[in-house]
Amino acid sequence: MEGTDLLVLVVEDEPLTRLAIRTALAKEGFPVIEVESGEEALVHFEHVPSPDVVILDIGLPGLNGFEVCRKIREKRGDIAILMLTSRSEPEDKVAGLDLGADDYIVKPFNPRELVARVRAVLRRSAQRTPSLEPLVFGELLLDLHTQKAFKSGVDLNLSPREFALLAALLRHPGQVLSRDQLGKEVWGEIRIGSARALDVFVCKLRDKIEDDPSCPKCIKTVRGAGYVCG
Repeated sequence: MEGTDLLVLVVEDEPLTRLAIRTALAKEGFPVIEVESGEEALVHFEHVPSPDVVILDIGLPGLNGFEVCRKIREKRGDIAILMLTSRSEPEDKVAGLDLGADDYIVKPFNPRELVARVRAVLRRSAQRTPSLEPLVFGELLLDLHTQKAFKSGVDLNLSPREFALLAALLRHPGQVLSRDQLGKEVWGEIRIGSARALDVFVCKLRDKIEDDPSCPKCIKTVRGAGYVCG
């Protein structure tokens, strides 16, 4: 993967952090555009050339990173998004991933790790290839082209991560998938704390798709093993 062909949009209000990001990426040949606010990011996002990856700080003044991530995902499903957070709380990480971020990194970060994460999210973004066939389970239908899920014809309004999790399960009906397997399907890799985050997503997904989330018919827990569809 050649960095010189891939444009990075950095959305960060701290000058020293922007400098560290720009320096690390420039050494690898990535062209970088910098903005200081979410509002600037959305304005720039409408212009050509469109970035290939967005490095997005959560704690922005005004429009925060969560809202910027949501708005970007509404416009582009293929762009890679790496979120920055100064806190390590799982809630921040889950919220960002739930809105469609591909990965997150906690500040302060190692510049080499940042570059590696950027390359990883770009690879996963390039590998997204929708299937021609929808996924069906009972009253559920997942349209992989539009990334929408329906139950009895009603849009379930799933987040990108909820959709990815449900799609992973529906692709393997009757097969028990471990938390590690599902984590790799949803996030592309296994990270510390990913099992806990996955359990959170399962609970939220059950609330949306199950008639009785306390007695699930679609996403069942297999104690000590993982989850199974059906």
